[in-house]
Amino acid sequence: VYWRPLCGFSLRLLQALEAAGIRPELHDIWEEPEAAEFVRSVNDGAETVPTVVVDGTAYTNPPPDQLVAHLLQA
Repeated sequence: VYWRPLCGFSLRLLQALEAAGIRPELHDIWEEPEAAEFVRSVNDGAETVPTVVVDGTAYTNPPPDQLVAHLLQA
């Protein structure tokens, strides 16, 4: 999960993942320049978070409930 502090959308997603017992690999785009670069590369130059990569596909601000359901099925 590519995220940044103080982002309500990121925090909501991370809370949903934690509640489901899912521990994602986290990348803070404010602390990791290469993470910010990746996020811009998949979001038309914007640093839109959360950006989640699942099986090589990037999803921007996915609905937490749908992401959790998908990950639990995998």
